[in-house]
Formats: sequence, C-alpha cells, structure tokens
Amino acid sequence: MTIKLLAIGKTDNKQLQALIDEYQKRLGFYIKFKLEIIPDIKNSKSLSEAQQKQKEGELILGKLANTDVLILLDENGKQHDSVGFSNYLQKHMNSGIKQLVFVIGGPYGFSEAIYNQAKGKISLSKMTFSHQMVRLFVIEQLYRGFTILRNEPYHHR
Repeated sequence: MTIKLLAIGKTDNKQLQALIDEYQKRLGFYIKFKLEIIPDIKNSKSLSEAQQKQKEGELILGKLANTDVLILLDENGKQHDSVGFSNYLQKHMNSGIKQLVFVIGGPYGFSEAIYNQAKGKISLSKMTFSHQMVRLFVIEQLYRGFTILRNEPYHHR
C-alpha cells in the first residue's frame, strides 16, 4: 500500500518544512509515502468561497485514481488516539487497497464533490491549526502509527 498526502498550497516556513522533510524521510522506512502539493488557486480573491472550494475540489479529484481510498482531514471527522490511528492504518493495509489518500483542504474546506468521493473523515483535534502545521502533524502521526504497529519505542505508552 502507498499513502499519499494531498495538500493545497506550499509551506513557506523553512523550519516547518525541515520537520516535514524529516518525518517524511522517517516514514519512508515503513511504507511508500508521497506528499503532493496542489498549487494555490490563482486570483482566489475574486472567487466566492463556493467557487474556490469547487476549483480546489476539481484539482484534488484530478490527482486521484479510481482505486484510491480518499480520507479527508476534516474538523467534523472521527478523532483517534495514536494507538487507535495505528489500528486504523493496519485495517486499511489489511484490506488490500493500493493507495490510501489523505487530503488537507483549502481555507474553506472541501467541495460537495470531494465529500461525496470520500470514504472517511478524520479530525486531528477540536482546535484549529494552520494548514501548514496540519501537514507536519499528519506525517508525524503516520510515522508514530507505524512505530506503534512495529512495537518500537518512539511512542511511549
């Protein structure tokens, strides 16, 4: 199985990008992982919230294969603790899917088309984080999940 993380817009904070790169490298020891950045919508200031979500949705859908399992990072999604998330990952790996795709939406969330395509929603917290921080948190939790599955000491129980 491959895990792909799709995100809208680049990370402009060098320290944050360095941490993302570090955890991405660590994660590569456990599973094939891809981080794919979808460029920000041009002239978004002239678009309504709905138009921006629709355009971003079209770009996201264009990055998916028919067999991909799409999971949204959404404030209304299911929350897991780290051990529960590792079990969630294991369940997907056991199901025989080819690619699990997590998506971090734009500033206004997701279009209806994306919600319709999604197979699940996960929330990292009831708090709001910057989209750039969420990338790091997701990649770190993926790494943590795999260390838990391998019973490695990174996650202290």
